[in-house]
Amino acid sequence: MRYIIILMLSAICFSACQPEELPAPKHEQSAALVNDAEMGGQYEYQVFYSLRQNAVISKNLKTDWDIAFENGDDGFHIILNSAKFMAAFNTHSVQIQAVTDTAGFGMGLAYDKSDGDLDSTAIGDWRSEKPVYLINRGSDVDAHAIGYVKLQINAVDADGYDLSFQNLSGGPVNTVHIDKQAGHVYTYFSFDNNGQTVTIAPPDDQWDLCFTQFTVKIPIPYLVTGVLLNPYQTGAAMDSTVSFDKIDLAYAQQKTLSDSEDVIGYDWKTYDFDAGSYTVDPNMNYIIQTQDGAFYKLHFIDFYNSQGIKGYPKWEFNQL
Repeated sequence: MRYIIILMLSAICFSACQPEELPAPKHEQSAALVNDAEMGGQYEYQVFYSLRQNAVISKNLKTDWDIAFENGDDGFHIILNSAKFMAAFNTHSVQIQAVTDTAGFGMGLAYDKSDGDLDSTAIGDWRSEKPVYLINRGSDVDAHAIGYVKLQINAVDADGYDLSFQNLSGGPVNTVHIDKQAGHVYTYFSFDNNGQTVTIAPPDDQWDLCFTQFTVKIPIPYLVTGVLLNPYQTGAAMDSTVSFDKIDLAYAQQKTLSDSEDVIGYDWKTYDFDAGSYTVDPNMNYIIQTQDGAFYKLHFIDFYNSQGIKGYPKWEFNQL
């Protein structure tokens, strides 16, 4: 009996000495930060930005490139620079010298979809037919037409692409090999100077958002100014049901995110034709998950710089 009492007293003492279970610490989101992108009054720049670093990683004139080639061993897609309002027309000819004019172009031209769907590009799957495409190179920053190029992609493998191109107005047929680049979704190319690869987007793991012009169909093709997502493992969703201040990590984690490149897009601002100016809607909140798994909330607060010049989007954001 004495032994049982000692055991009971020991158990009570041991229980009383155990620390109480503590609740999980509350997740504290970062303080709100503000930044902007200097696209320029003519929207002449493309600006690549990192949320994690809160910094512009790179910036280029939108006219620095024409087309981009999908990397990866199985990559074969080719996209147009829609910031220049570019379009393509499949001539169904397989002889580049046989294409001499723009006949039929107006009825058959195509544009890339702004959501980045590679199954809906203007060039499409060229591999079986290998046709000549007539490429409208779009416009420069002053809205002057750049001209037309005839393009034929001859081959692709795990290492790169072989292509030929010629200005519609004449000149030599240029034959070029494009090496695929590891660590980038696309390799970028300009038809200028007899053709050359150019450095545009930073490595995939260094940026999240690209501030740029791009082409949409609403319902006719139209050039807009806004934001495109990094196509590499980045998702986002728009939410206007709660205020920016109320969005926390738990709320963000239950949202269904989209990997469409234009999910942020351009309609966070509207144009007042009477006033001749843009107005930003701060109630359009964006939840973004970056490729490292982090969640952010972001909303826009201005589209003008301190001198009143458009083309300088400003946003507020937090890491959740």
